[in-house]
Amino acid sequence: MLLQIHPDNPDERKIKQVVECLRSGGVIIYPTDTVYGIGCDIRDAKAVEKICRIKNIDLKKADFSFLCYDLSNLSEFVMPVDNSVFRMLKKNLPGPFTFILKANNTVPKIFQSKKKTVGIRIPDNKICRAIVKELGNPVMTSSLTEENDFKDYPNDPELIYEHYEKLVDIVIDGGLCGKKPSTIVDCTNDDVTVLREGKGILS
Repeated sequence: MLLQIHPDNPDERKIKQVVECLRSGGVIIYPTDTVYGIGCDIRDAKAVEKICRIKNIDLKKADFSFLCYDLSNLSEFVMPVDNSVFRMLKKNLPGPFTFILKANNTVPKIFQSKKKTVGIRIPDNKICRAIVKELGNPVMTSSLTEENDFKDYPNDPELIYEHYEKLVDIVIDGGLCGKKPSTIVDCTNDDVTVLREGKGILS
């Protein structure tokens, strides 16, 4: 299904429709403040495995992130962060960043790895944040990339739908996205390190 949702004023009924899909094990494609993402409820292992098949990646090697509504989700899934890191998160989020933090033991088992880290995304996008808020827990997120026969990050929802309509349950048309991914910042060591330069510029 191709579902149009206004990017500035998301229709509550349509948001609930998307959330019902996620709660029943669905996989969705949605706009963010960077590129279009693919995701599911983080608590649904079968849906996570389905995304791995769609992206043709090994679950054990996958670097998925959690799409959160705000920083209140942090304490549930990550180890305590020091004040300087928390100030940086607060200053830059919502925004086009993925922050890598140390995971705690409450992260769903399917995401637990030897690295014991988790990526946290809080995009400056009303659609995906409304979905997460209504769902009540984070959405697993991964960018749509050239791994899926695209030469770069696809940003036209109608073209995305043509490619994925038989693979996912809902493609949300929230208008054109950008083609530059999030900036990835590693906060697991004493020195904060930018792992990938993307759209976000740390302040």
